Amino acid sequence: MTICGRRLLIAEDEPILRITMAEALEKEGWVVDVAEDGVKAVRLFEQHLHDVVLTDLLMPRMDGMEVLRRVKALQPETTVVIITAHGTVESAVEAMRQGAADFIAKPFSIVQLLLRLSNVCSFKMLREQNIRLQEQLEERFAFGKILGKSKKMQEVFELIRVVADSDASVLVQGESGTGKELVASAIHFNSPRRTKPYVKVSCASLPESLIESELFGYEKGAFTGATERRIGRFEAASGGTLFLDEIGELPASFQVKLLRVLQERQIERLGSNRSIPVDVRIVSASLRPLEEDIASGRFREDLYFRINTVTINLPPLRERREDIPLLAQRFLEEFSRERGKEVVGFTDTAMEAFDAYPWPGNVRELRNAVERAVLFCRSSHVGVEDLPAALQGQQAAAKPPAARPVRTLREAVEQAEIEAMQAALAATNGRRSEAAELLGVSRKTLWEKLKLYGLG
Repeated sequence: MTICGRRLLIAEDEPILRITMAEALEKEGWVVDVAEDGVKAVRLFEQHLHDVVLTDLLMPRMDGMEVLRRVKALQPETTVVIITAHGTVESAVEAMRQGAADFIAKPFSIVQLLLRLSNVCSFKMLREQNIRLQEQLEERFAFGKILGKSKKMQEVFELIRVVADSDASVLVQGESGTGKELVASAIHFNSPRRTKPYVKVSCASLPESLIESELFGYEKGAFTGATERRIGRFEAASGGTLFLDEIGELPASFQVKLLRVLQERQIERLGSNRSIPVDVRIVSASLRPLEEDIASGRFREDLYFRINTVTINLPPLRERREDIPLLAQRFLEEFSRERGKEVVGFTDTAMEAFDAYPWPGNVRELRNAVERAVLFCRSSHVGVEDLPAALQGQQAAAKPPAARPVRTLREAVEQAEIEAMQAALAATNGRRSEAAELLGVSRKTLWEKLKLYGLG
């Protein structure tokens, strides 16, 4: 069985049941204390502060409800399971309202008891794990984790401070790799909704045929292959924040459905006509100004106003070059620590290459470049020879032409794919559906390639 702690207390006035449970639980690894009434149980608990308490409801001198109240007052995190007879099930349910984790009705077998305790402990461990994960997420996405000393980034920070405490819909706009997802995360984890779900949806990666079922969910039998009910992202995010990344990629046919949901704050699963209330804060992101898509008829103006109470525009890295040394050093420390290498800085020529490069992939490209540099670096400082070929070219441009370095076929193919994708995105002003069409690939394939090369 799953054990959540070390010490367990049994409060039960029936001697045979009390001894039988104690022996079985000791075999499972628990240190067990026993009490024949509530008064003794509370006294033992005050001495040992048990991890789990099993208490009967009806006992001499003090009943199980009072034991529950005393235990929870002394140590709220202790798990309490109520033992009840069939005639007192209603009282056991009331005990759960007051903080008991579960109840088990007499008569029961030891196997049933062990299974019930195992389930309770599994749930407790999962809850504790979720709390730890929540703390880690809050630390990771704390406001101070977004780096930038430039004036433009300081303005972004101020906007995040203002909107985080509200429930306003936020639209984050910026080129690929500028940190839109990080800003969305910072807004959520610094908001009153920080302890509730944070659900991310990449609108560009969802096939058009699956968008509605992914966001709204579906009932069993709603379509071929729907073998069970599944909740959508809106329901999963209820109470928290839903991040709609690349919202400009949503097909026009779905935009009107999304608008209705945002207006009515209700969804209907596919295959159902029952409305389900949802309480979500919407944070959206787009890699190009949505006003352009409105003008061309690709995006609904009424939906734009619904998602755009506040706009945060992220500057490209080339417009805040004073942040490059700060970001590069942070990434260097991160990857040096991960790989166990003692790389402490950059040579002057490497920093000159950083400064001269246009950074079309923005902060994400810088991060990938530093990760590669740490991997290849054989000294205490990253040199220009450790940088990707594109950055080495910034230095080579100032020197007399030299023989072209030999690259592997794989490197040549990768560079050609990167250049082709960048050209297609530039030609379509960042519209990925059209760029994919130009390149002769599906939108999903283009999205995957951009992610692979750190350009997505």
